[in-house]
Amino acid sequence: MNTFADSVLTALALIRGADPQLGQIVSLSLGVSGTASLIAALIGLGLGAALALSRFRGRRLVLALLNTSLALPPVVVGLVVYLLLSRSGPLGRWGLLFTPTAMVIAQTVLILPIVVALTRQALQAPWALHGEQLRSLGASRPVAALLLLWDERLALLTVVLAAFGRAVAEVGAVMIVGGNIAGHTRVMTTAIALETSKGDLPLALALGLVLLGVVLLLNLGIAALRAWQGRGEAAVEGQAHD
Repeated sequence: MNTFADSVLTALALIRGADPQLGQIVSLSLGVSGTASLIAALIGLGLGAALALSRFRGRRLVLALLNTSLALPPVVVGLVVYLLLSRSGPLGRWGLLFTPTAMVIAQTVLILPIVVALTRQALQAPWALHGEQLRSLGASRPVAALLLLWDERLALLTVVLAAFGRAVAEVGAVMIVGGNIAGHTRVMTTAIALETSKGDLPLALALGLVLLGVVLLLNLGIAALRAWQGRGEAAVEGQAHD
């Protein structure tokens, strides 16, 4: 049997046997990315709604900067966060560098523009369609934003899931600020890079299969939510025609 087949079989055995090292890496990775996605959602949904509903001087510049930040390389985000959290940086006294908290901060900074931009896009059309009606009913912009956020909750949930998928698959930023310390800051992507360089292919393959499984489940969840939303809209249109 060749080396590749041996590695695959050993990787599957690690997954089936719930290997402790594998489980610790996966749980930390999901915890860090989940926390970052929650924080990005709490901040980004409000900012995206504000951009969708507001018109102000400099809005085009803000949107241009937002679109530029979508293409920001993860290693650049990691470098900036590293400089902020290092001992000589403004936040160095907190001692957050090379901790899971630093990794959460880096991933939050990385995916926040995604949440803001996609939220703005999701709310812009509903606001153009129903904005006048909401204003005529006396709804203030904050109230209108909350109503639109609730009405588009399924679409916004797909935004958060997409942001989580981006975070959990990221490697550059978390490696810079986390240090890839075994049992402390080693997540799936950084562990795959390290174990591959060491030649420990079974563990790297096991982590890769788990990561692919997580991304697959996210994509299936997003597809299911979109299908559910489409059926709901079709049902509403059908009732309107009746």
